[in-house]
Amino acid sequence: MPQHITVVDYDPMWPQAFEAERALLAEALGDNCTAIYHIGSTAVPCLAAKPIIDLMVAVRSLHEVDSAATTLCNLGYEYLGEFGIPGRRYLRKGGDERTHQVHIFAADDWYNIDRHLAVRDFLRNNRQAREAYANIKRDLAQRYPYDIDGYCAGKGEYVRELERQALAVYDGSRNKPHPAAPTAQQGKPSSASAPSCSPERYTGIEPCGR
Repeated sequence: MPQHITVVDYDPMWPQAFEAERALLAEALGDNCTAIYHIGSTAVPCLAAKPIIDLMVAVRSLHEVDSAATTLCNLGYEYLGEFGIPGRRYLRKGGDERTHQVHIFAADDWYNIDRHLAVRDFLRNNRQAREAYANIKRDLAQRYPYDIDGYCAGKGEYVRELERQALAVYDGSRNKPHPAAPTAQQGKPSSASAPSCSPERYTGIEPCGR
């Protein structure tokens, strides 16, 4: 059966769901992992969303991620490789009623890392953009309840413009508590310079109240 697309009001339990999954992924990836971020609509307080937790992971070596595929699948994930985005490793959990999606990038792939964080932070701090995006998603979910391609295509133009606006004002230093770790091609860093995965810092969140 195709994935059922539902858009629901923001759930204040989503950050806790992220934290629980972050801990599992951090243990599975070990020292290869440098950071795990909560991204997507469930990372934006007050924003209606599909109830799917999106996590973005930065790693030193994508090759080591590939080697850990069995470990990740044992957590309930499907391991789908790049899945349309070069330099990414994509995983999903929950089958037709999806619960989690994971996007893994090399720690020095700031293009892909920054564009996800920029949109998240922009929506956190811009009520008008949040409300417009929520309305678009609710409308598309009603029009395409079992057509994920139609749903994604319907919001594609808006998301591209949202990303453009977000990157124009994005301050990436707020999301970089440490320098990007050297990649495997540059040599594995010593344990002293290898920070473990740490919980994301929720910063710059606009209050929900009107």
